[in-house]
Amino acid sequence: MSDTWKQWEGQTINGKFPLLRYLGGSEHSAVFLTERQEGGLPVKAAIKLIPPAPENGELQLSRWRQAADLSHPHLIPIYEMGRCELEGAPLLYVVMECAEENLAQVLPERPLTSEEARAMLESVLDVFAYLHHKGLVHSRIKPANIMASGDQLKISSDGLRGAGESLDASGDQTAYDPPENARGVIPMPQTMSPAGDVWSLGMTLVETLTQNLPVVRTAEQRDPLLPQRLEEPFLDIARHCLMRHPQSRWTMAQIAARLEGRAPMSQVPTIPPEVRNPSLAPEPIARPSRPPAKRRNYTVPIAAGFVILLVAILAGPRLLRRHSAAEQIPAAADEQPPAPLTPRQVPPPPQDRSTRAYGSSVVEEKQSSKAPVPVPALVHPETTPEKETNTVARVPARASIHGEVAHQVMPEVLRSAKDSIRGKVTVIVKVNVDRSGSVEDADLESPGPSKYFAQAALGAAVHWIFKPPTVGGRGVLSSWTLRFEFTQDETKVVPTQEMP
Repeated sequence: MSDTWKQWEGQTINGKFPLLRYLGGSEHSAVFLTERQEGGLPVKAAIKLIPPAPENGELQLSRWRQAADLSHPHLIPIYEMGRCELEGAPLLYVVMECAEENLAQVLPERPLTSEEARAMLESVLDVFAYLHHKGLVHSRIKPANIMASGDQLKISSDGLRGAGESLDASGDQTAYDPPENARGVIPMPQTMSPAGDVWSLGMTLVETLTQNLPVVRTAEQRDPLLPQRLEEPFLDIARHCLMRHPQSRWTMAQIAARLEGRAPMSQVPTIPPEVRNPSLAPEPIARPSRPPAKRRNYTVPIAAGFVILLVAILAGPRLLRRHSAAEQIPAAADEQPPAPLTPRQVPPPPQDRSTRAYGSSVVEEKQSSKAPVPVPALVHPETTPEKETNTVARVPARASIHGEVAHQVMPEVLRSAKDSIRGKVTVIVKVNVDRSGSVEDADLESPGPSKYFAQAALGAAVHWIFKPPTVGGRGVLSSWTLRFEFTQDETKVVPTQEMP
């Protein structure tokens, strides 16, 4: 279809908008460079053409009219819209500001710096807050729709929808679309929501910082895998944007608060609901303050009687001993323990709690229960408490410490992609494996020369299953590197256990 669009260069829409140059498009739309009159002078603009659907052509025009009435410094303005016909084909058109470039043109060359990503995020959050307040959703945030116009970053406005509107029956599903909007996932009409914009923003944020989209684990119905090399607060923001359940995702206000470092801890949940142990309540940690309250009850006026004072003196130590026995471990958390604390057990400063609270809470919960509590699989090998990992050095020689590959998944590569290989393409993926042998997260250690093969390898690696290494008869966390070697004839994978 793109060839058909390009053939229309040089034609004029309704006698006033020349199609000067084809800028890009898809099967369903095309964008051309054009000119419009402003104060009697021609001004550069962009014009988008789409074939109207019989049932919603007027609806699309009404959406564009509504978008044209909006005014925001980071929103691409819309100037005019209408119907036209080219070579007998009926079309809808919308004329808008023409940006110099978009983010999708930058990412193949380099990722954004932290400062650039922060500026991008601030602008998008500002636009989203504005739109959501007006009952609208963007519905199409992705790098191609984040643009630079002069020295200002602007967001496309031609795809705006009303919150609660039903999804269009046509249109391809992309990685930027939230999972709840996938065709056939929910046996009822799906609607647009601000939570969908949050998902799209999370996908875009990860891609702008790493040049790769997160790995979406559709089959397992789990949250996407995020590269752990993401800096804070971007990792925390992306994690909370990409919650599979829409109601669990952060709002624009929460994202902005985390970005600016002013989010209270109550707004930064760090333990996913699926791994939270309901039997381990957090309140015992705060109870050591009760003994002083008991002692204050003993400080009654002398007029109440010497007998009461004597009872308080004799009973006080026993009460304290009973309290101490019941809450010995939480109380010890407020004092200096005899053994040095690992970094995971030391409560982090307030500004860093969002990145460390999960690991420290797991350790505290494990200490506050006499029964052994399994550490959740989300704790990474590099952040496992030292007491746990050092046991590898103390196991008897007869204990098995090596894991094995139980099930491997090979990348699906198009024949045309294989034919393009000259020699060999090597991609190295590092995976962290939990105690059950499932891949917890994956990251490209060496992406190789081709983004296509890197993504294929990464997508396959997350589905590998391992027989975990054991220490003293128990499975432990492990790390592996998977070396994918692509040639025209075959694909080989060499797994290597790196830790323990």
